Amino acid sequence: MTFPPIDSYVFLSDTHTTALVGPDGAVEWFCVPHAEGDAVLARLLDREVGGAFALSVAGCPTPARRYHPGTLVLENRWETPGGTAIGDDLLAVRPGDAAQPIRAGHVLLRRVRAETGAVRVRAELTPRPGYGAEAVRWERRDGGWHAAGTPLRLCTDLPVSLTGGTLVAEGELGAGQSARLLLGYAGSAPDLAEADRLCELTRATWQEWAARSDYTGFAAETVGRSALVLRGLSYDETGALLAAPTTSLPEEIGGVRNWDYRYTWHRDAALLLLALFRLGHAEEGRRYMQFLLSLCAHQHPLAPLVGIHGHTTEKQELSHLSGYAGSTPVRVGNRAVEQTQFDTYGHILDAALAYQQLTGELTGAQWALLRRHVDTMAHRWDEPDHGPWEIRGPRRHYVNSKVMTWVCLDRGVRLAALLPDRTAPTDRWCRIRDALHAEILDRGYDERVGAFVMAYDSTELDASVLRIPLVGFLPGDDPRVVATIDRIRDDLSIAPALIRRYRADDGLPGEEGAFLLCCFEMVSALVLAGRRAEARDMFDRLVGHAGPLGLHPEERGPDGGALGNHPQAFTHLALIEAALNLDAAGDRDRPVTPGRRPGRTATSRR
Repeated sequence: MTFPPIDSYVFLSDTHTTALVGPDGAVEWFCVPHAEGDAVLARLLDREVGGAFALSVAGCPTPARRYHPGTLVLENRWETPGGTAIGDDLLAVRPGDAAQPIRAGHVLLRRVRAETGAVRVRAELTPRPGYGAEAVRWERRDGGWHAAGTPLRLCTDLPVSLTGGTLVAEGELGAGQSARLLLGYAGSAPDLAEADRLCELTRATWQEWAARSDYTGFAAETVGRSALVLRGLSYDETGALLAAPTTSLPEEIGGVRNWDYRYTWHRDAALLLLALFRLGHAEEGRRYMQFLLSLCAHQHPLAPLVGIHGHTTEKQELSHLSGYAGSTPVRVGNRAVEQTQFDTYGHILDAALAYQQLTGELTGAQWALLRRHVDTMAHRWDEPDHGPWEIRGPRRHYVNSKVMTWVCLDRGVRLAALLPDRTAPTDRWCRIRDALHAEILDRGYDERVGAFVMAYDSTELDASVLRIPLVGFLPGDDPRVVATIDRIRDDLSIAPALIRRYRADDGLPGEEGAFLLCCFEMVSALVLAGRRAEARDMFDRLVGHAGPLGLHPEERGPDGGALGNHPQAFTHLALIEAALNLDAAGDRDRPVTPGRRPGRTATSRR
């Protein structure tokens, strides 16, 4: 069996777990009891042993699909010789309260209704716990079907038969008739009579959440879709953000660059906080900041990533899975947690400053937690680290890490003044910050290369340095920034608008595709350099790759094909940042001045 393109999978979420639906209507990825848990449906990673929840209408192998506007509810439409049908796929949600506007219903719901003529519907449910390692035994109980040893319960109004570990529900629908399938994953049987109400409630809840945004500027519809994706990647219990809902979707087809991204990377912090507040979702912004502060209280030193509950899981390789398109190994857990990445401190302090400027709500106790991490970087600023890209090999003086260390110290100084904290050693922080700034300009910019480079004493390019103007380290039209933009576009491009992170040896065989975070950050850098027309052209090309569903993966190949885990939070965050920067620039063809707060431009501040 062939594998569908990575970005042909539709993303569903109830903010507690997630699911991916293939173009043929099969749910091929579903984790329980939460998004970081066991993938009981994992055909995404093995066509033979990975479980699936297939749904089809005879005579139409692939339905037309779209999201209901302003939702994460998938609408399917089947056209057959005998009739037409329309259906919904969703993970049920309901309204919450002011602190948590969306609450999970813990039900995967599928509904099909015949519009004209007659159609034959067939569903096949084959869970395989242990990421496809185990078969299930079905038991009839409480008006539904229970997969023994799992929390899965299926209720349906279609006739059901059992073939081994597969439940088959099949029947014919005449015009106006509906079929419903509810797969509960919280241990209790869902109520079939509530199916239609759950559909409408879920759609209304998402639309109400989306309508809270008052953003009507550049690419508003695209920005709104990305915001919904980010909300779907946010975990309801803690406010943590999944980098992606999947593991081991390859950065190179058939290669070994396959990673588990069902975790929270701190490098998303400032971008997420600013996006949430700028788009009118202050409650989620506050929850995420509280999650970060809880980590600051319990982690020292800071790890570059954590699980959605604030800790990480054990790391293993799943040898029984063949991987997406033969890409192995399939991994659970991520060894990047063991690395030292100093950019982590800069991202968290950057988020904290933005939060305080927007809300003024940081307390003295919370500042004390943050201050401890500023002190850490004031002591360790001259040490090497592993860098932002988790490259295997010895620690180096990565330029991005140095810039984000500068950000940590700079934001610490500014927070101490805002709160105010007269006991903070701000004079010392300022001296180190300024010395580091001078060192980066001296050792991080190579006149021979004509660009900021990956690490001190190297000539390798690194697209992560595109953040230099975005964090206010230098103005966007500084000649060194402009030269760096041009060198990266010349040397790291693999296709129009598509650029790699780097070409350096990272200790792994093969190579990856264009890293979409960096592509959208190039858009923002071009805006800040006063090159709006180039930025707009690049933005349009990147968005055009996503297709009608508006979902973006981690990477793309030279042909535009999707690579890496999907959908990727980092990509959607950088897309929003780029759109807001383009919106702030308007029709002006001159540099945007760093210093504006969110509400006009996303992260260009100094």
